[in-house]
This record gives sequence, structure tokens and C-alpha cells, in this order.
Amino acid sequence: MTIRKRLPARPFRIDRAVIALLVLLALLAGGHGWLKAHPEHDPRAPVDLNGPEGWATSMKLAGLRGDPVQCRQALDRAGIGFTALDPTGEGACRRDDRMRIASDAERGMILTPTMPEASCSVNAALHWWMRHRVQPAAEDILGNRVASLQHLGTFNCRRINGGTQGRWSEHATGNAIDIAGFTLEDGRRLTLSADWQNAGNPEGAFLRAVRDGACDAFGTVLSPDYNALHADHFHLDQAERGFGSFCR
Repeated sequence: MTIRKRLPARPFRIDRAVIALLVLLALLAGGHGWLKAHPEHDPRAPVDLNGPEGWATSMKLAGLRGDPVQCRQALDRAGIGFTALDPTGEGACRRDDRMRIASDAERGMILTPTMPEASCSVNAALHWWMRHRVQPAAEDILGNRVASLQHLGTFNCRRINGGTQGRWSEHATGNAIDIAGFTLEDGRRLTLSADWQNAGNPEGAFLRAVRDGACDAFGTVLSPDYNALHADHFHLDQAERGFGSFCR
């Protein structure tokens, strides 16, 4: 997967309006007491990957980027199993934040061909995306649930364009994953290479819905709409972008 160095002019998703609404609601509803009863809206409360979505959720997910300790605590609170792996690699391809999450059929968190190694924030975002965006979209649009995801890998020690100069890819540190398809519980399989172009069909509608939903959890979301290099997969990474994301 190669990303062009210059991104097209597309606005970042920013949570300023969310914060403004949060402050206004806090003032109207009694501030501290109301936020204590509704921690999903409180940016100071730890993120609950299993809990209801709130106005501060995207901010709190973004806060896990680059903070493996806080991120692993979030996985523990949510009962998400994982195996922490020793750091490996050198230089720009050093992977200090390295783990493998456990398969979880109940949540649909089975990744094939193997459960990949990735950063904690990628794994946390995957779980949140599956619970709050992928499964609801599958049930609503396809009348079924997702049983597993097909991926093309997480780690690749290279620069964005695969050349000798330029920025390093988020894949260089395992801080990205490429998703190529979804298998449903009834056995149907959807792939970006075969189903993305059918925008008017349920399969194409589902893929667009989960692409848009990923923008609420990941720092970067690139799809077939970005360029031909992404015609067969979603690139999802946790590049640190403050509280926004780049989605295309």
C-alpha cells in the first residue's frame, strides 16, 4: 500500500463543534454532576470501548494515539484480551508499542489470515469500530452480522511512497492496518475489490457506511475513493493528528 506524499484538499474531521455543545450542555444541565452521570460525554473520563457513544468519544479515542499505557488500560476495562509483545526493530521501524489481540467470535473480532501485530491504538479503534459502526451497519443494511475481517497486514518497514526519501508510512511501526473484506455470519463475503463499485447495492452501501464510520475512530482512513492504489482495501491508521482525522 502506497500513499502519495501530498494529500488532496479535504477538510479534517474536527471536534470543535462537539466541544462547544458539550460546554453548553454542561452549563445548562448542571455541569459537573451531569457529566459524572454521563461519562461518555466527559472528555476527562476514561474511554469505555464497550459503553455508549458520547460527544467526547472521538476525542478520547484520539487520546489513545501515542499513549500505550492509557490504551492498554482501556482494553482491560473493556475485557478485551491481548498479548503484549516485546519491542522490536530499529530506527524509524522500531515498534515499541506492539501487541496481538485475542480472537473474539462474539464481537466479530476474528481477523484472517492471522491475528495481526499492531499498535494498541489500532487495536482499540478496531474494537470500537466493530461494535459501534460495523456491526450496526451490517445488521441494518445487510440483515446479518460480521463474523470476521480479512486484512492485508499491519507492519511494513517502508516510506509512504516506497522510495528512499519522504515520510515513513504508519505501517513502518505497525500503527496501521489494511482491511480488504468482511465475512458475514451467513457465509457471505464482501470485498472492496468486488463490491465497492456497486454503490447502489446493499454491499456497496455497507462498505461506504463502515468507511465513514471508521473516520470517527482512526487518524487516517483511505478507501478506493482516494486513489487506485486503495482499490482493494481500506487503509486505517492512528497517525497523531490531534483530535481530527483525514478521511477519503
